[in-house]
Amino acid sequence: MNFFRLEGAIPSCLSLRLLTPITNAGNVHLPLIIFAAILVATVGSTLLFYRIVWHLLRGRGRRRVLRRNSESRIEEDSTVRRPISELQSLQFHLQTIEAATNNFSDDNKLGEGGFGPVYKGTLPGGQEIAAKRLSRSSRQGVREFKTEVELVAKLQHRNLVRLLGFSMERDETILVYENMPNRSLDRLLFDPELSRQLDWSSRYKVMVGVARGLLYLHEDSRLRIIHRDLKASNILLDADMNPKISDFGLARIFGTHQTQASTNRIVGTYGYMSPEYLMFGHFSVKSDVFSYGVLMLEIITGKKNSQSFSLDSDEGLLDYVWKHWTNRTPSEVVEPALSNAYSMDEVIRCIHIGLLCVQDNMEDRPTMDAVILMLNSDSVSIPVPQRPAFFFSSKKYKPAPFGLNSDQSSSKVDQSNSKITPSCFASDSGSADTGFHSQGFEASVRSIRCIHSTI
Repeated sequence: MNFFRLEGAIPSCLSLRLLTPITNAGNVHLPLIIFAAILVATVGSTLLFYRIVWHLLRGRGRRRVLRRNSESRIEEDSTVRRPISELQSLQFHLQTIEAATNNFSDDNKLGEGGFGPVYKGTLPGGQEIAAKRLSRSSRQGVREFKTEVELVAKLQHRNLVRLLGFSMERDETILVYENMPNRSLDRLLFDPELSRQLDWSSRYKVMVGVARGLLYLHEDSRLRIIHRDLKASNILLDADMNPKISDFGLARIFGTHQTQASTNRIVGTYGYMSPEYLMFGHFSVKSDVFSYGVLMLEIITGKKNSQSFSLDSDEGLLDYVWKHWTNRTPSEVVEPALSNAYSMDEVIRCIHIGLLCVQDNMEDRPTMDAVILMLNSDSVSIPVPQRPAFFFSSKKYKPAPFGLNSDQSSSKVDQSNSKITPSCFASDSGSADTGFHSQGFEASVRSIRCIHSTI
């Protein structure tokens, strides 16, 4: 007679023991044993799989919380936690601004940014102002308005635009700045006629002034501030072409010992954003350094970073400058409107510094105090730049490695072919492995290329 014998009790932790069928002859049925073994293995594997998935989801949730907490700590720094209503000394009556701008007349309109139009005005005492009127349909601008009022009011530097005050009445939200007669840098820099007003000394003054303003934000103010939206349109010029950094709506404040932060909200202007910020949301002082490097190359070349320089490739400004740098023809990238009225050594040094600032690896980029030192001194040793971020090789550009003889001058110009052979130039072979190579990055780059083509 057949019967089953249970070997041991079934534990509560779901461990199973085999039910061994016994025959009168004492022989074990092997198929039933195999079936039980398979059942145990299946249950165990399923439990292990769900356990792994649970751990992964839990870890991802923790990282998201940490990232949100990191950004919130930046935004809620104690020095900017006061509500706008407490900054009464900076408040303007709306009626005063309406009178100053002739009721926001189109004749007084200076331009229009991403968050609303800007109007020129004159206060009763004769002071000229620029009033930025926040668009009522702009929901994102409210946060940036609050950040700018609370932040810029505490910053005082000759290379930062001065916020005179604000107004919040009758559903109007307005920022009031000192007026800059020459308006924004991009208006002059990228206009074929107006760019003639920017000779080399003016361009050099702008580069040095912006560098000093950034150094103040990063190191010298009582707050460590990352601008996150440095670009030509956010550099204003006074009557003497002195530059002033403006638009702090996207700025973030770091703690005393904080060097880097992350965000899920990527904001800024394509072409000026560093690769680590654009791809992963990581930002630091080196993110601003990257933007500054792009700005330097725009000032030198007079060309927008979004401009295409080749019909059969995706060559952008960084690629264009790097190609001439490795080909030892940097003089060919200089703005033609300058008409050779500049020091070649000074131009080469500025191109060199600009390329250092836009290097792919953020650790290789200099700090702003190092940038100012290199700009102001001819005797400082400048490192060899590595290949810039977002470098796409042109089909026609296949530079051959080259070397310099020991007797070559560090700034020797060959007038016959406009080539220069400074000892600081890097060969292509010495910097060919500095870019991103992962498949994920290449896929993202393809998306960025599509965006780039529509700008």
